[in-house]
Amino acid sequence: MPDKAYTSTAKALHWTILALLIVQFGLAWSMPHIGRDTPVTTLISLHFSFGVLILLVAVLRLAWRIGHGEPEPENGIPQWQTMLARIVHWLLYVLLFVLPVLGWINASWRGMPVSFFDLFTMPKIMATRAAGWAWTGDVHEFLSEYVLLTLVGLHVVAAIYHHFVRGDRVLRRMLPGTSR
Repeated sequence: MPDKAYTSTAKALHWTILALLIVQFGLAWSMPHIGRDTPVTTLISLHFSFGVLILLVAVLRLAWRIGHGEPEPENGIPQWQTMLARIVHWLLYVLLFVLPVLGWINASWRGMPVSFFDLFTMPKIMATRAAGWAWTGDVHEFLSEYVLLTLVGLHVVAAIYHHFVRGDRVLRRMLPGTSR
C-alpha cells in the first residue's frame, strides 16, 4: 500500500515555513512603512533576514518534495479537490520564492542592504533606483497581504473541512508525531 502520510522531514519543513511566515507577518505589520528615505531599522532588518530564511527553507522544502514526492491522495477524495489542492500547494511554493525575491529586489532598488541576521549581506540584485523597478514593493505587499494570506486561508479551511466534516486523515497525515 502506498504511503499516505508525509515524511518527518516534510512535516518539519511545512511547520517551519508556517512559523517563519507568522513571524514574518508580525514583523511586516510592526515595522514602519518603507518610503523614499526610510532608514533600515531593526524591524526592517529582521524582516529582510526572515525573508532570506524563508527563501532558504523553501528551497530545501521544494528539493525534498521533488526528491521524495508526495503521498498518495486519501481514498474517496473527489478528483477536483485533489487537483485544487495541488494547484494551491504549487501557488504557495511559487509565492514562497517570488515574495522574498521581490522584497530583495525592492530593497536593492531602495539602496537598503539585505543582511542575514548580521552574519552576511546578500548581494544587491540591481542598482539603486534602477529605472522601471519601483513597482516591486507594491507588488510584494499586494501578493503577501492578499494572495498569500488568501491561499493560506484556503489551505487551512480545507484541512479543517477534511478533519471535522469528512473525518479523513488529510490533516492528521501532516501533523507532527503521526507516522507514515
